[in-house]
Amino acid sequence: MTGSVIFDPLIPWPVLVVIGAIALAATVLALWRGLSGWALRGLAALVLLAALSGPVYQIEDRAALTDIVLMIEDESASQTLSDRAEQTGQTAEALAAEIEARDNTELRRITVGDGDGDEGTQVMAALNAALAEEPRARIAGILVLSDGIVHDVDQAPDLPAPMHLLQTGRAQDWDRRLIVRNAPAFAIIDEPVTLTLRVEDSGAVPAGPASAPLEIAVDGGEPQQFSIPIGVDVELPVTLPHGGRNVIQFTVPQADGELTDRNNTALIQMNGVRDRLRVLLVSGEPHPGGRTWRNLLKSDSSVDLVHFTILRPPEKQDGVPVDELSLIAFPTRELFLEKINDFDLIIFDRYKRRGILPAIYLDNVTNYINDGGAVLIAAGPDFATADSIFRSPLSAILPAQPSARVIEERYVPTVTDLGQRHPVTADLGEAGDWGAWLRQIDVKQRSGELLMTGVDDRPLLVLDRVGEGRVALLASDHAWLWSRGYEGGGPQLELLRRLAHWMMKEPELEEEALWAEANGQSMRIIRQTLNEEVGPVTVTRPNGDTLEVPLRELSPGRFEAQYYGPEIGLYRLQEGELSSVIGLGPAAPREFERTIATAEILEPVMAGMRGGVIRVEDGLPAIRNVRAGRPAAGRGWIGLTPREAYETRDVTQAGLLPPWLVLLLAGGFLLAGWLREGRR
Repeated sequence: MTGSVIFDPLIPWPVLVVIGAIALAATVLALWRGLSGWALRGLAALVLLAALSGPVYQIEDRAALTDIVLMIEDESASQTLSDRAEQTGQTAEALAAEIEARDNTELRRITVGDGDGDEGTQVMAALNAALAEEPRARIAGILVLSDGIVHDVDQAPDLPAPMHLLQTGRAQDWDRRLIVRNAPAFAIIDEPVTLTLRVEDSGAVPAGPASAPLEIAVDGGEPQQFSIPIGVDVELPVTLPHGGRNVIQFTVPQADGELTDRNNTALIQMNGVRDRLRVLLVSGEPHPGGRTWRNLLKSDSSVDLVHFTILRPPEKQDGVPVDELSLIAFPTRELFLEKINDFDLIIFDRYKRRGILPAIYLDNVTNYINDGGAVLIAAGPDFATADSIFRSPLSAILPAQPSARVIEERYVPTVTDLGQRHPVTADLGEAGDWGAWLRQIDVKQRSGELLMTGVDDRPLLVLDRVGEGRVALLASDHAWLWSRGYEGGGPQLELLRRLAHWMMKEPELEEEALWAEANGQSMRIIRQTLNEEVGPVTVTRPNGDTLEVPLRELSPGRFEAQYYGPEIGLYRLQEGELSSVIGLGPAAPREFERTIATAEILEPVMAGMRGGVIRVEDGLPAIRNVRAGRPAAGRGWIGLTPREAYETRDVTQAGLLPPWLVLLLAGGFLLAGWLREGRR
């Protein structure tokens, strides 16, 4: 129990002060006038003022509360390096035993792991949460067992007690890290893009060579080896080999004695895009569909279009002087011999042989296809005649042969069962809502894949691969009816766009493909195929372990599965003869950006309450009691501040001046003063 005197005035304090000032003035006046009872009158006024102030003797029944020590144990990824986890565990158990053996002290142990995603070590977030749950007036100290690599120090709270860092790690630790300073998300295919890399050593680095080996692998292929200087930014030109996602892995082999190799690898995922799609469009006789092709290609700003329409065949003789013709000569030699390989796609729209393109030029087109080029034939009535382009060296690569019959009747194009699974024609919409076409060239399929049919299930759209290139045949010149909205129209723009992009080998339109889309540490595995069934995908993790993941068909020709990758790094996918790679997690995990233990990050936070740093490898520190504001750490010791907190169970109050006593004292002093002055 403890007692104290408190005041509970009967009137407001300002009024009491005024009354006291008046009483003081009266007493001084009496003294100035020489009244012999001035002292007794002053004592009477003092008794009345004391009574008005309401003095009370308060007795409290108090129960002492224990001090609380917070101990935060860092179990983040960087604490798994070397023997830091063992250091943390042994130190935590020893400190816990010592603190719990102290009188009037409780221990709260808090574990901190990796933050969500790539947030790193969130010690301050854990400390804020702990302080919100405990009375700050009882916190005697905060102990942090960590390597000091904290990533949320900007969220540090106002500390109620000293905080100390018990730093794990070794003084002789050193580490090598690979840093990719800039890596664009997109790059142009076959054009070099410059990446800036740096190999950096930190810690107690031993003497050694001034350069380090570097391995570069694209899409999990055989790595190429280079040597780069340490501690210097190196500009490295990289050329993407194909469109779509390119996974580039940079690796610096682990050096002897290095702390970890987790930061020796960087994964860069860059999308390869074409600078400009170069298209050559050769039109025969002008027709409404010619504008459709032109509008489609010109609407894409990334397409460079060269369009020639043959309006004046060589056999035409009308007597017009050559110098008065407004038409230019068709540059056949330049286009079909010298610059043919500059084009990504050649379209023959209702073209027929007129002697403008000699057989040797068309034979060169065949070579262009075999070498990786793409040709699209949009057939008109001329395709069924003796002047058909089929009656040329191109016949060797065309997937269908004309029967010399042109069908002039109404029909609605239909997607075949195979076409329902092919990415060019899958998900084009309901065929029952499409408008009709009015002409079809009768052809007989010789090779390739039949995606659409017309009258009586005759071939309408056939795709084929020839050598390294691709060929497509559309056996009608009436696709433009869809763009005009005839009988409701149809997906003409989407169909032709997909067709053109398939021929230019865009990855998302490959009929047999395997890839994955990453979202944090999860991936969505996608298998696109023309088959009705596929086997499981074999996933190879960064550590070499393999796992088979079954796929589920979500739509015709598209199989998918979800997979969570437990590690950060490069994952390899294999299904049949198809393979793919994908990187999960950040290119440089935040936990391994800095691996050498340090106190620099937490020192500004600890300085406010004069906390200190003790290296665990130097031994267990002694624990002392220190007063608030005094240095809380020294060589081999750390301090806790006893808070002497208590809980009040009961309060009893008793008045110091009962009314009868006040009346007796005040009346007595006044009477004595009056008698003294009367005797005078």
